[in-house]
Amino acid sequence: MDVSQFLSRLSQDPGALAAALRNPRDAVDEAGLDEAGRQALQSRSAQALWDLLLKREPRPHSPAPPLPSEIQEGLEGRRGSLVVIGTGIRTVGHMTVESLAWIRIADVVFYLVADPIAEAVIRDINPGAMSLHGHYGEGVQRAQSYEAMVEQIMGCVRDGKRTVAAFYGHPGVFAFPSHESVRRARREGYLAFMLPAVSAEDCLFADLGVDPAVNGCQSYEATDFLLHDRIVDTASQLVLWQVGVVGDWTYRGNGYDLKAFPMLVARLQGLYGYWHEVTLYEAAIFPGVSPAITRIALGHLTTEYVNAGTTMYVPPARASIVNQTIAAAMGIPKGGSMGIAK
Repeated sequence: MDVSQFLSRLSQDPGALAAALRNPRDAVDEAGLDEAGRQALQSRSAQALWDLLLKREPRPHSPAPPLPSEIQEGLEGRRGSLVVIGTGIRTVGHMTVESLAWIRIADVVFYLVADPIAEAVIRDINPGAMSLHGHYGEGVQRAQSYEAMVEQIMGCVRDGKRTVAAFYGHPGVFAFPSHESVRRARREGYLAFMLPAVSAEDCLFADLGVDPAVNGCQSYEATDFLLHDRIVDTASQLVLWQVGVVGDWTYRGNGYDLKAFPMLVARLQGLYGYWHEVTLYEAAIFPGVSPAITRIALGHLTTEYVNAGTTMYVPPARASIVNQTIAAAMGIPKGGSMGIAK
């Protein structure tokens, strides 16, 4: 088996990837990987792997520095470590092979998810997995709950456990305990990293058919947007998160105090006008179910249209103004534009 076949197999099979994460040498031996592939993987050099995959003449590359002993021990499961993963917005189809593999090999798994399917998947793979939801309390400030979550996660890392913490959506988007757990673990010398996942914003771009690269895109949490009087370019797109909890710092299972919502609407009307149409969006959690999309003029917007899962998309209100001096210096003809593509 060559390195291309080996990596392709790992990208499709969570079980094979879990085995490779648990013991890389045994996985390579079992696969019968050729010598060139072994050397490229052991080098930990992206250039060496590209040269091999593209079948080009190997170029000199600097050897990767040896890993610190505590990191190597974390990778080998001989010392506590932390991997933070995301379940995506729609568990069916959004859970990555890499995330599933880490859940499989973890000594301890914690989760904070939004649907029973995600919980069932995690507990099916690792039956001892534990929910962090119990740290929430009605009317308790969320910061207090988050600190309790972080310390429970870190307790297992300090006890020498290979620890996985799974969060709804993207674990790095509007998830303080995930970032703080990684920061705290690294400060204390443990191996800790976060894997990317599908966020509500990713779903929004797909479902609404908008591209953040066209006219640019600003993104703010709704309370932060109001509290810090953020400057908005009304020629760009605007995404406002958590509009259905704006101004409320506590956890509430039966609806939030939205006395600040009219202030949010008034701020947006001042920027965009009474009749500017915005989109209220909630991504679909289950396959075959449509996302919730409501388009409404700002002047008609009230709290009855939002909940804790609502994200607001505000389209541009005016055309962008081209700096003709810069355009000429860049060789862009008057009235032309630069195409943006991958």
